[in-house]
Amino acid sequence: MIIPDINLLLYAVITGFADHVRARSWWEAALSGTEPIGLASPVLFGFLRISTSGRVVQDPLSIDESLGYLREWLARPVVSMLPTTEDHVTVAFDLIRQVGVASNLTTDAQIAAHALSQGATVYSNDSDFARFPRVDWVNPLRD
Repeated sequence: MIIPDINLLLYAVITGFADHVRARSWWEAALSGTEPIGLASPVLFGFLRISTSGRVVQDPLSIDESLGYLREWLARPVVSMLPTTEDHVTVAFDLIRQVGVASNLTTDAQIAAHALSQGATVYSNDSDFARFPRVDWVNPLRD
């Protein structure tokens, strides 16, 4: 199972990012493929938050545009929402404790916990995922 990070989805949609073309190509191929894709709540809401923020992106999406992307992805047969359970929360807390930092790694820990509980791989352009033990992650934008 593929669990994408927020950054790849933003790069795939927002043309102002340097990695837009590569990320869009990867994401379109993943959505058209057969490998299951799991979307975690922090990824969905992070995409919504960042893609609509004029402080983060030069040409932010409208709320309806951002929600439209999310709904389109969730309607794909290979895409499912990942459940957040009490066990998932415990795993995320343990990951945060293991790395000794919360702040910027809080969302990453939640995504990593989903990967561990699903036996999945995180796809991200963020090397911080290497800080979480036992979490498989790849950067699909690497040459």
